[in-house]
Parts: sequence; structure tokens; C-alpha cells
Amino acid sequence: MRWTLLQQQRERERLQRDYARSQRGKSLGIYLHVPFCRSKCAYCDFYSLPHREGDMDRYLAALTQHLRETAPQAAGRRVDTVYIGGGTPTLLGERRLTDLLKTVKRYYSLERDCEITLEANPESVTLPLLRAVRRAGVNRLSLGLQSANDNELGAVGRPHTFAQGEEAVRLARRAGIRNLSLDLIYGLPEQTMASWQHSVEEALRLNPEHLSCYGLQVEEGTYLCDHLDDYHIADDDLQADMYLWMVDRLAAAGYEQYEISNFARSGRASRHNLRYWRLEEYVGFGPGAHSDFGGRRYSFVRDLDRYLSGMEDGGPIVDEDQVIPQEERRSEYIMLGLRTAEGIDGDFYSRRYHMNFKPLEQLLEGYAARGLARRLEGDRWRLTPEGFLLSNGIIIDLLEAQEHNTVDSLLGR
Repeated sequence: MRWTLLQQQRERERLQRDYARSQRGKSLGIYLHVPFCRSKCAYCDFYSLPHREGDMDRYLAALTQHLRETAPQAAGRRVDTVYIGGGTPTLLGERRLTDLLKTVKRYYSLERDCEITLEANPESVTLPLLRAVRRAGVNRLSLGLQSANDNELGAVGRPHTFAQGEEAVRLARRAGIRNLSLDLIYGLPEQTMASWQHSVEEALRLNPEHLSCYGLQVEEGTYLCDHLDDYHIADDDLQADMYLWMVDRLAAAGYEQYEISNFARSGRASRHNLRYWRLEEYVGFGPGAHSDFGGRRYSFVRDLDRYLSGMEDGGPIVDEDQVIPQEERRSEYIMLGLRTAEGIDGDFYSRRYHMNFKPLEQLLEGYAARGLARRLEGDRWRLTPEGFLLSNGIIIDLLEAQEHNTVDSLLGR
């Protein structure tokens, strides 16, 4: 039995080496999850923990070990995006963040123009910290502004004011950050169309290169969901009006919508997030982090203690692990592609997945007649802003058409 296990281990290592050789020269993204937060926002369902600052050094050691152990699988790969998210990564402080980036550079081959993004909350940044991470390689800052109205920020437990957001933007520019993204949320408790418009205008006044504007989602297990009766939240119709107004306003201000919720000046789209929507490979580290790497999709436990003990003692840290079959990949191509302004390409779909695109095209032509979809060049299709609002239903219809298409192909029809 022991010999059989040893043989299996050697076979896995051989397959990993063969895969690494076959992938040399291809690009890869890295995601680093930092689960620490000063406090938990009412709507947040990301894996984040307040009051765990005492574990930061131990966590950095575990993350360093994890990066080092995974590096051989990425040998020869060109890392062109690194994203440090959370949580509130800036709570680690300049020394830990600098050490973390040094570790990434030591074990992975970063492109000269690698996009390195750091997430931050306005109250968590200082000029010395921003200068330190800029010197360490951070060239893109994603700032969780969320609203320009302090009463809306307070209602959902955001730990900052809008004035602190303005100051954080000023400090980022002083530190040499030339690629700044601001997050906003529409549909917040007590938010009106007028207050949403005010938030967008104030964000535009700060002149960011990128804006991420998300509709409020009430997720199971959050404080907001558990106390929903205590809040007055915009209904679907008002959220839709907020969204469509925002799309027009940002376009007028020179921001191109490249994904349902993301807008950027020319050349400033988030290269890391585009990896997800284009089904490009990325590898994640930390509790709750996900990866699409080596033909597998896997995630790590959403439990800081289990992650730390697993890295220290060799225990299991993988939560889910699966090889992605071809039929799931083609469904993901439709689901993720239609989130973007690039859309989906019928010719690519047919060649890559060996499927007839005509049934999907017929549906899309019907949606185009209703102003929900648009044909671009050739066989490429995208959704309009109005279509983005109804994207879930549209995608379900397309996936059902694909399923019927698959059955017909199997039956030789």
C-alpha cells in the first residue's frame, strides 16, 4: 500500500512537471486574499474577519509558504496580473505588504508591465503606506468609496466618511498611483435617485481612471439580510433606473462600459478581472480564495484557523476541487462573456466547443429586436445596458438552447 501511494505521488509530480512544461510562456494571474477587516459591513458576504490582527504575522508566514510551494507548478508562466484583495489588505501595514510582494517576485516571473492591484478602504491608508507599496510594485489602487453620503455609509456600517475617501484619493495621487479605481454601490438603504446621482458626480470629480458600480445584493448570512425589516431598500425598478442613468452619465464623462458593473477610461480596464470573464487562468492563495489553474478549479477553506493550521502542520486546506468538463466550459463562455462588452463570438464558439451556434444566434436576434442585444462585427454578440439588467434570464434561455442543441447533436438531428 505504501509503495502504491508513493507511486501515485510520483505520478502526480510527473504530470505537474509535464503540465508546467506545456504551459511555459503562457500568462497567469495571481490573487492574494487578506481576510482581515476592522469591522464587518452589513452587506458583506466575502470571507473577512474583524478583530484578528494578532494573527497577521502568522498569516503572512502561511501565505509565504503557500506561494513558495505552488511556484514550481507555475514555472515558466508569465504573471501579468497580481490582485491583493480582502478583507482590507492595507490593514497588514507597509512592512507586511512589502514583504508579501517581495515573495511574489522572488518565486514568480512577473511581466515588466504587470498590473499589481491593492484593495483599500479610505480610513486604512496613509501616505507612508501608499508610498511604500508603490515602491514595492503596486501600480493600481482599488478604493472602497461606496457612497458620497455619510448617512448611507453609516447605515451599512462602512468605517469611513466621504471626506476620508477624498483624502485617500489625494494621498494616492501624492504617492504616485496613476491608476485609481473607485467602488460605488447603488440601491443602498435610504438611497434615492438624487443621492445616487450625487455620489456618481462626486466620484467623477475625484477623476479616477476606473469605476466599479454594483447594485446592492442582499446575501444570506449577512447582517443586512438578518435585519432586513430595519432597512428601506430601493426596489428593482428604482435600481434599474439608477443603473441606466449611471451608464449614460459615465459614458458622457468618457468612461467605457466594458462589463456589467465596470467602467474605465481608455486602456484602464482591470486586466485581472478580465481574466475571470475571459476564462483565463489564475491561481489564488488564502482562505476562501479560488483558482482556475492546470485544468482544475479549486478553492481553499473559508476558515482562517484551518488554513493556518493546514499550512503549518500539513493538514488539508482545499475545500473544493474539480476538473472542468468541456460542456461546463462552454456554458461559462456564454455566462461570463455576456457580462462583458466584448460579448461572445459565434465562430469561436463553434470552433472551440464543436457546437452549432445557430440556435443561440436566433435567440439573440429576437433579443436584438427588443433592444436587449446587439450584433457586433461578424458573429460577435453582446448585451445592451438594458439587456445587462435582464442578463440572468437571457443567459438561462441561451443555456437551455445550448442544452437542446447538445441533445440534438447526440441524436444526430
